[in-house]
Amino acid sequence: MFFYVSTNIIESFCTFVPQNNTNMAVKVGNKAPNTLGKDENGNLIQLSDYQGKKVILYFYPKDNTSGCTAQACSLRDNYSDLKNLGYVVIGVSIDSETSHQKFIQKFDLPFPLIADTDKTLVETFGVWAEKSMYGKKYMGTVRTTFIIDEQGIITHIIEGKAVNTKEHATQLIQLIQS
Repeated sequence: MFFYVSTNIIESFCTFVPQNNTNMAVKVGNKAPNTLGKDENGNLIQLSDYQGKKVILYFYPKDNTSGCTAQACSLRDNYSDLKNLGYVVIGVSIDSETSHQKFIQKFDLPFPLIADTDKTLVETFGVWAEKSMYGKKYMGTVRTTFIIDEQGIITHIIEGKAVNTKEHATQLIQLIQS
């Protein structure tokens, strides 16, 4: 028997355990790892590729879901503002390169998406954690955004429910300019 459940309903009943990931592998003030992974085209992405630029590195659970699509489209719609502030955007999920290619094409995303299929990056950044939905526990990506300065130092972290998916770019711009 199959049931269709709206992603919005799932997100409203989904909680993260723990709510605040206090075991975050990287913290504000830490140097971010240089090697990030391969993008949707199989190209190796490294922070050193963006030397002299600030990076918004955002981790999201899954391509083509309502919250992840809203977040990506918010970043897309405000991409020129972020670029004017000196930032580049890089997304990360455990989806495949093929899934990322379709997601980018479908929503006309102007930034690369890292295909972390082996979960190396989500584990390195400490965003692979236990979640709970309808009382069932499972492992998944906790939605988290890292702001990284020109020297590769993490200056801000927004995680879990603190990420406003629909207005994420505005949220970031306000944080950057504060």
